[in-house]
Amino acid sequence: MKVLSNRLNSNLNIRTQKDFPIKGIEFIDITPLIMQKEVMKEIINKFVEEIKDKNIDYIVAPEARGFLFGSAIADRLNIGCLPVRKKGKLPPDVVEVVFDYEKEYGKDYLELPKLVDDTYEDKNFYIVDDIYATGNTMRAIKDAITGLGGNVVGMGVVMNIVALNNDQVFSLLDIEEES
Repeated sequence: MKVLSNRLNSNLNIRTQKDFPIKGIEFIDITPLIMQKEVMKEIINKFVEEIKDKNIDYIVAPEARGFLFGSAIADRLNIGCLPVRKKGKLPPDVVEVVFDYEKEYGKDYLELPKLVDDTYEDKNFYIVDDIYATGNTMRAIKDAITGLGGNVVGMGVVMNIVALNNDQVFSLLDIEEES
C-alpha cells in the first residue's frame, strides 16, 4: 500500500493482508487506527470540520466499520446516525428498503432502516465509511436514499483506493494498492 495523500497529522498504523477474504484481494485493516485514541479523535475531528456546515439531518454508516466512525461523527454534530445493515440483521418491520450491489468479491444485500417518526423525503444525508474501493457500496446506498426522496449531500471515507474508482469523495487518506 502506497500513501498518495494524507490529511492526518498522526502516524499511520495500518495492517494489510493479501488474499483475504479471498485470493486476489488485499484486505486493509483500519483497526490499528481506531485503537489509537489520538488518531481516532483526529479522524472524527476532520470529518466534523468537513461536514459541519452541510445542513445534514443524518449520518449514514454502513456496517460494520462505518458504524465506528458514523456514530461518533453524528454524536459530535448532534444529529442522528442511520446504520445500514446487511440483509437479515434488522427485524423485518423496521426495514425501509432492501437493495443489492456488487462488491469486489461478489454480490451483497443491504437494508436501510425506517426513520423513527419520519420519512426519507427531503432529508439531507451524508454517507461515512472506512474504505472506498470500487464505490459500489456507497453508490448503492446513495441510490436507495435518493429513491426514497432523500438528498445525499456528500460522501466521505477514511481511506480511498484511488485506482479503483473515479468518484469524488472526501477522504483523509488516498492510497494505491501495491502488487
